[in-house]
Amino acid sequence: MIAAGLASALMLTGCADKGPAAVDSQRMRNADAEPGQWMSYSRTWDEQRFSPLTQINDGNAHELGLAWYADLNTYRGVQATPLFIDGVLYNVSVFNVVTAYDARDGKVLWTYDPKVASEWARLACCGPSSRGIAAWKGKIYIGALDGRLIAVDAKTGEEVWSVQTFDRKYPYSITGAPRVYDGKVVIGNGGADYGVRGFVSAYDAETGEKVWRFYTVPGDPSKGPDGEASDSVMPMAAETWNGEWWKYGGGGTAWDSFAYDPELNLVYIGTGNGSPTVQHFRSPGGGDNLFLCSIIAVDADTGEYAWHYQMVPEEQWDFTCTQPIVLADLEIEGRTRQVLMQAPKNGFFYVIDRKTGELISAETYVPNLWASHIDLETGRPVVNPDAYLTEKPFLMTPTWLAAHSWHPMAYSPLTGLVYFPAQEQWLVMARVKDEDFKFVPHRSNSGFAFTGHDELRRELQEIGNSREKGYLLAWDPVKQQEAFRVDYPYPGSGGVLATAGNILVQGTINKTLAVYRADDGQKLWEMDTQTVAIAGPMTFEHEGEQYIAANFGWGGSPVHGLTAGPEPVRFGPGRLMVFKLGAKGVSLPPMPPPSALPPPPPLRAGEDVVRKGQKLYGETCSRCHGEEARGGLKDLRFMTPETRAQFKEIVLDGIRKEQGMAGFADILTEEDAEAIHAYLIARAHEDWQDATFTQ
Repeated sequence: MIAAGLASALMLTGCADKGPAAVDSQRMRNADAEPGQWMSYSRTWDEQRFSPLTQINDGNAHELGLAWYADLNTYRGVQATPLFIDGVLYNVSVFNVVTAYDARDGKVLWTYDPKVASEWARLACCGPSSRGIAAWKGKIYIGALDGRLIAVDAKTGEEVWSVQTFDRKYPYSITGAPRVYDGKVVIGNGGADYGVRGFVSAYDAETGEKVWRFYTVPGDPSKGPDGEASDSVMPMAAETWNGEWWKYGGGGTAWDSFAYDPELNLVYIGTGNGSPTVQHFRSPGGGDNLFLCSIIAVDADTGEYAWHYQMVPEEQWDFTCTQPIVLADLEIEGRTRQVLMQAPKNGFFYVIDRKTGELISAETYVPNLWASHIDLETGRPVVNPDAYLTEKPFLMTPTWLAAHSWHPMAYSPLTGLVYFPAQEQWLVMARVKDEDFKFVPHRSNSGFAFTGHDELRRELQEIGNSREKGYLLAWDPVKQQEAFRVDYPYPGSGGVLATAGNILVQGTINKTLAVYRADDGQKLWEMDTQTVAIAGPMTFEHEGEQYIAANFGWGGSPVHGLTAGPEPVRFGPGRLMVFKLGAKGVSLPPMPPPSALPPPPPLRAGEDVVRKGQKLYGETCSRCHGEEARGGLKDLRFMTPETRAQFKEIVLDGIRKEQGMAGFADILTEEDAEAIHAYLIARAHEDWQDATFTQ
């Protein structure tokens, strides 16, 4: 019945002769000839996230309505962009569950569950999300959280082949979307926070055989070459490292961003932070530490090095450069330049020659205490001397919370503008004392200090919290200046879609989907969606009608303002929602009523235990649950009595692993868990009265 249903859908599109997901080099190289399709993560290999469709435009966007939706059975962050190919919408939810839908009405054609063990959620810094899937010649490709690259039949959802892309004894994970470039599936991985050595691999799309691998940082020099495509440049990279970094992995994981220029035959790789993050522990003698926080261009066929540009030498702030890479041809100073553009965490917008790696321009797009500017002659940042990490805390922006993170950005060749969610978030930063740093595999080993100088920390963080901002930014990459912005009350809004209808589409932190004019930012339409679409929206055309689709499901970096208000902020469940002009009669079920915040239990632990718990919380829990236990996936200050009674079983034994909270018994003791709980009780006492004032 499943296969018959899908065949029926294909017959209606007139594409039965091609078969399902019949994506190939010809179709991708001529994607604009089929503007109604969305066959790759950002529609085209240049990652512009621009659609030529115009049926939905700035004159009629106010007529949009909800055509259909599908529940995704999760309250976690849903980060994926769906694919649309010849009448079928392919989508992936948390833990890499893939579903094919009839694009007209949302009828499920098949579902494939790779059955990723729930404990893998703890090895991904922001949860078990997937940012997307890929398609090629009748197959759908999944980069599973546990490291499997899986090909399934696009007609039936049955597994065709599966390969393990990394050694599971190391704390790698995959959350980024795979890409298929001319028959090669390119996939990276994450895990630098936990202690790994980054690399990118390409596999044959038909057989799953490895074609090439490129390591992004050098390994143990005593072991010699890796026998991989990166061998030719690893000696050069190793000269920029000191100490025994390989014992900590080194980092540099390429956990999200790729782009491909088929004419130059180059794949562009964005790399991440070091392992440990603080360079003082990773490479104590200093050095640029190639290829951390860099763009690397490699040959698509062989993986051989072509060029690199390092945005953050001496990386020690968790300034990953894995944010979206967008390719375009721009008219700069009277001539057409083939460029690569990126707005990474560090707050600078870069325009780079994608053929040579030459830096063309770079300007900051947010307040920036890290570097005053980028020297265009050397390509190097002019770092503020006060920004280097010491044991004394200081207030910093941007931080690991990111001026712009993985959330997709769009470029419109019609307006010449780039659009992305920008944010201003400030954190107190310092490194731990030398004697307090201990590398523990499978735990976040940043080297950041979360305790010490507590009164100063509190004063500084209060200042930082008061400056928190978030907005949709329209940026002119030629003039290197802001064109306009759309302000939001907090950071946390989602990725952006641009179309030839002069519209921008974005899920907002206000729990809406909004449509704006692409040339001036005027709001055209908005709908309450109960939760935030942090994922990138997409658009497609089917049977003469244009649709807009997006995944909704909140999760990501902590946002102070969400928990600083008079009322607790609630988010609805994850859903795939599809919209079209004139759609009526479909509405979301009402949200359940809010529950009262439970009062905290008495704090019976001593100050020494609370301080220990604060340190352990910062090292183990803060990435998901927020700095100072505020603004994360679940607010741990206000747990129910039942949850508190089960705290040790939840933290150590993983009794809620099915909800994504795996156990930590391998790195935490009962005493550690009790200390973390004591710290959370202390935090609850500090904030409960204010949080319940209006209840």
